[in-house]
This record gives sequence, structure tokens and C-alpha cells, in this order.
Amino acid sequence: MQNASESVRDVLGEKIARLTSHGELSATAIPELTLFRVDGPTEPFSGLYEPSICLITQGAKRILLGDDSFVYDARHYLLTSVQLPTIIQVVEASPAKPCLGLSLKLDLQVVSQLMVDSKLPAPREQQANRGMATGEVTIPLLTVFQRLVELLDEEQDIPILAPVIQREIIYRLLVGDQGTRLRQIAVAGSQSQQIARVIEWLKENYTQSLRIEDLADKASMSSSTFHHHFRSMTALSPLQYQKHLRLHEARRRMLAEQLDAATAAFEVGYESPSQFSREYSRLFGAPPLRDITNLRQRAS
Repeated sequence: MQNASESVRDVLGEKIARLTSHGELSATAIPELTLFRVDGPTEPFSGLYEPSICLITQGAKRILLGDDSFVYDARHYLLTSVQLPTIIQVVEASPAKPCLGLSLKLDLQVVSQLMVDSKLPAPREQQANRGMATGEVTIPLLTVFQRLVELLDEEQDIPILAPVIQREIIYRLLVGDQGTRLRQIAVAGSQSQQIARVIEWLKENYTQSLRIEDLADKASMSSSTFHHHFRSMTALSPLQYQKHLRLHEARRRMLAEQLDAATAAFEVGYESPSQFSREYSRLFGAPPLRDITNLRQRAS
């Protein structure tokens, strides 16, 4: 059984290596699918994980979410059910054996529809608090991802076959050892779905001033219950979560739109450029100007 798993993993890894031979990160003709390779261990860096599954065929990554640490490698995938700000580090990679993997964004509407349309087996576990977890990579999951990546060589088939294969991937996750996390997000009226709805609102309204009472009302919870469940899922308070969203968006705007730090700070909701600079340095490890300069040099 182990040999069969390694065989499928090797074939998938070879395809990812070929398709990422010209860069670390590769968008694909399948909009939800991204491939990546890293040729050596990295320093920790800040990043946002969207609802997705991340799979590695070689190497390993460590993700820090609050005080929690998640390591995923060739035998363990990373599942994220809501958008989460994290600290990311590649911990196992070399030029001879680069860290190779993929990330597939998950459509939570498809998750909900699949649960409605299908008679799914009972979940393997009863509770799931965090919006992130690692699970065991199985041969069926590897095989379906292999078929998805193979579509990149037959782009005319992508519009018809990619949605079918992605639906199968979601099914494999729902019946797998971490399926409870996706089920809780998809069940109408569940506390997890209510928190997820507030997170979606925060993503669209991160520049606004926050009152916990207003957010709790959106989740139909008391303030204390809302705060508890929000932190359980994200490992952050709502205000900390908003700060991460603001800082990531400011970084994106400075890099993509060439804004100066003060302008970016005001546009994402900061009133004090000095406070923005302090919090930016704390999250990204360098002041805005130096950080953006470093990113541009790496990109070039």
C-alpha cells in the first residue's frame, strides 16, 4: 500500500516540478489551483490562507496560527476552512529535493451543495474548533489531484472536467479525517458558519471601526459567546484579525500600486502612520519601505 502511495506521489511531484521549473509560484489555467516549489528552507514570513487544501509531494512546511503549530508534508495535507492570517515557514527543502506542492481554493458553496445532494457517511470526529488542521494524505486523494494536474496538459478539457474533479476532491475531504471542519462551515445556522459569515464581512469592511457588539449581532450571538467562538476558530481576537487584514492589504497596495506607506496606511483604515509602521514591522519583520524594497528585489 505504501509503495502505491509513493508511486502516485512521485508522478504528481514530477508534474509539479516540470510546471514550476521557471519560478517558485505558478498560477495555472485552473483558476483555483496554484503550484509551488521552494529550493531551500525559509525564514518565517506572514501570509493569509484562504479556504483551501494544500498538498506537498516533497519537503515540509510549518504554519503558525496563534499559539498553534501545523506541519504538513508528503503524508499530511493542510486544510483551511476560513481565511486565516498565519506565519509560514518552509522547513524541509533543498536544490536537489525542493519543496513541491499545490494549493486548491475550496468553494464553500460547492461544499454545502454536495452535503445537500449526497448521502455522506457520518463524520469521523465530532468536534472541530480551529479553522485549520492537518489530515492524512490517502491514495484516492493523491489520485484525484493527479488527474486535476494532468488537465493542465489538456487545457481544452479544463472547463468541463475541472469542476467535476474539484467536486470529487471536496467529497474526499468531507469523508476524510478532517471532514468535520468543512461540514461545520457548510451547515446553515451552525456556530462555525455564523463566525465564517462575520469573517466574510470583515474581509469586505476591514477599514471600518469595529464594535464587538455589532459583530456579535451579525453572528446572532452574545458578545462573550461570539468572542470565544471567533478566537477558537481563528486563534485571534476580532480586532487582531482586522489588524492582520489591514496590514496585508496595505502591503499588497504598496507593492502592486506603488503607494507610499502613509497613503497605504490611511487607505486601509489607520489614522496614525507611526502606529501603522510599528505594527507593520512587528508582523512582517521590517519597516514598510525596507520590506517592499526587499520584495521587489526578490521578484526581479
